[in-house]
Amino acid sequence: MSRPVDPEDFCDHMAAMLSTRPTDSQPATHDRVYRALRSRIMHGEIAPGQALTLRGIGKEFGVSMTPAREAVRRLVAEGALFLSSSGRVSTPELTNDRIEELAALRALLEVELASRALPRAHIALIDRLQSINMNVAEMVTKRDAVGYIRANLEFHRTLYLRAQAPAMLAIAETVWLQLGPTMRALYGRLRRTEPPHHHKLIIAALKAGDEPGLRLAVRSDVTQGLRLLVS
Repeated sequence: MSRPVDPEDFCDHMAAMLSTRPTDSQPATHDRVYRALRSRIMHGEIAPGQALTLRGIGKEFGVSMTPAREAVRRLVAEGALFLSSSGRVSTPELTNDRIEELAALRALLEVELASRALPRAHIALIDRLQSINMNVAEMVTKRDAVGYIRANLEFHRTLYLRAQAPAMLAIAETVWLQLGPTMRALYGRLRRTEPPHHHKLIIAALKAGDEPGLRLAVRSDVTQGLRLLVS
């Protein structure tokens, strides 16, 4: 009896066969395109429902179809891109149910990450978070939605890195990735005039070593904005 074909192995094999430029099959080239697209999607630089083409990606990054196809395949697997039955690739347009599901995941994962980071929240970390929050405030003043998302995620990632829980953080980042275009649409509609109040509460809880207060502040921060999308 033959061994079942692993879907990942099959896709990798097909990508290698279809390569027309040997240098494009190198992992570094694939990874460069993937990381650049991933960053754009996560930070809301691409709108919900926006179509992408392999030809367009290849032209932009100066690569052949193979690394463009590989980057798209990885992003589809992460839920950052949607592949229709007709082969059309686009950023997802999330339903209310999907937004609520992702918001619940953020509340579970990020509250736990913050709690694990608390014992390692030294003064240098708190100073760094305050500095990032000043950048968040600047992006709000400029009404720069992409800059706001980027700075906001930097705030959270900087805190969660202290949790020393890389697997949990990787899952949280996948959730951010799926929400990126939708968050851009949300912040583009908001008329916020000051940075998130909950960031100040997070910093205050870290200074005080207040775990219940920290958990509440993080949960409120990561779910409040998303509620506006489904209201």
